[in-house]
Amino acid sequence: MAAAPLRVLACGDVEGRLEALFGRVRAIQSKSGPFDMLLCVGNFFGSTSEAEWAEYCTGTKKAPIPTYVLGANDQETVSYFPDVSGCELAENITYLGRRGLYSGTSGLQIAYLSGTESQYEPAPAYSFSAKDVAELKTSLLSTPNFKGVDILLTSPWPRDVGTFANSAGEIDTKKCGSKLVSDLAASLKPRYHFAALEKAYYERLPYRNHTVLQETPKHVSRFIALADVGNTSKKKYLYAFSIVPMSLMDPAELVKQPQDTTENPYRKSQKEAQKSKAFLCEESACQFFFDLSKHQGKKRPSDGKEGGNYQPKQAKKPRKYAVPSGPCWFCLASPEVEKHLVVSIGTHCYLALAKGGLLPDHVLILPIGHYQSVVDLSSEVVEEVTKYKSALKEFFRSKGKRYVLFERNYKSQHLQLQVIPVPLDRCTAEDIKESFIVQAQKQKIELHEIPEHSDITQVARSGTPYFYVELDTGEKLFHRIRGPFPLHFGRAVLASEAVLAIPHRADWRRCEAERAEEAAQARAFRRDFQPFDFALRA
Repeated sequence: MAAAPLRVLACGDVEGRLEALFGRVRAIQSKSGPFDMLLCVGNFFGSTSEAEWAEYCTGTKKAPIPTYVLGANDQETVSYFPDVSGCELAENITYLGRRGLYSGTSGLQIAYLSGTESQYEPAPAYSFSAKDVAELKTSLLSTPNFKGVDILLTSPWPRDVGTFANSAGEIDTKKCGSKLVSDLAASLKPRYHFAALEKAYYERLPYRNHTVLQETPKHVSRFIALADVGNTSKKKYLYAFSIVPMSLMDPAELVKQPQDTTENPYRKSQKEAQKSKAFLCEESACQFFFDLSKHQGKKRPSDGKEGGNYQPKQAKKPRKYAVPSGPCWFCLASPEVEKHLVVSIGTHCYLALAKGGLLPDHVLILPIGHYQSVVDLSSEVVEEVTKYKSALKEFFRSKGKRYVLFERNYKSQHLQLQVIPVPLDRCTAEDIKESFIVQAQKQKIELHEIPEHSDITQVARSGTPYFYVELDTGEKLFHRIRGPFPLHFGRAVLASEAVLAIPHRADWRRCEAERAEEAAQARAFRRDFQPFDFALRA
């Protein structure tokens, strides 16, 4: 059966006109039914934003649809975006971040690049540079079997987008826009590319991403520029479309070529870029090494410094996972691992019963290699973690239970995803979520709900201390740790009277059992889990 398409709205420059935008969105949904998300490119804030924005910041008003926005394009609006890695600005309004890949539970992949092009390094907070684009490309193109992204969001137009195409009206596409955005679009091959800033609407004819008779057919790309919200010329600023994630489409359907498809407008600029590729690669190798497995483009100077003049060094080889600073209790190859607790071993991950678990079937999902947190995981490990989550959900449901998963990336060396089952007749998922929120408020912990289509990599970057909760309904809660944090917070909430009613087991050190008892529990879990264990069928 074909996958159900997502219904998406894209918008041009909002410039602080939130009431006009959301009023129009409500009208569209009233007439055409609900949409899954709203994507905003260009200037989301303007010089007159403060009064309207205050009502959304305080919760007096709420966006009618999950809304994802790009960052500042000028110094004046930088202050509206407190975290360059992305964050929730108000309920239902999320800043994606400076650059990266948004990949929700639906499988839809949205690459994004905030700001305008800068010729200088380091780029200002409202701009991107050639290195920003190179890092974003590297992080995505290194993904195994990369075919392209579903959507690309930028504020500037790509330079030369009008080549081989229908007229863009008053806009001279040979002079307007960013060459770096053209390079990015040529590399990422988005099925849809949205941009703004020129106060014009332009829907380019679709263009192909392969050379006819020389390369295997690929999907086409569509570029759509959108005007500013509420413009007096009645130019189109909202664009509605339906899309099935590329990963879920039939390959033959994906590469169908519409009759009006044109040649790729960036082919010439791509060839020019190839001429300087060797030089750019040499320079990059001297100054940076990349973790090619990450979803978001990030950089780290090879000399460990944040800036300044540094001497060229021999390029360092990317490594798949970190090397622990000392003995690790959870690296599977380590002699420190209590292997009698291991209940399943996959290719990249394994399951083990928790030492001093809340319950006999309290289990951990752990990477075999050394990774500190979920945001550090390679794509292969993420895929297998997802498989284990699905298997555990099915397993616990067969026993009349639901699971709660949490991670504490704070004062820990190796990623541990704690998975605790809760009887279905004990409390609902909403009850569990409420328990976490209430306990967080009591301890002055800011626990935020991550938007439905986001994941942990959208709100935290490598090295960020955080606490994260995920229910088997897909709902997620997140706290960025900025100071002291109670180490047993997750256990304490689940052990409380409101959930499992075993408060005496909140501290694992009070729950340790004899080795023989632990081994017996592991054997029982292994036997019961066997029908659901995909690792045994691999």
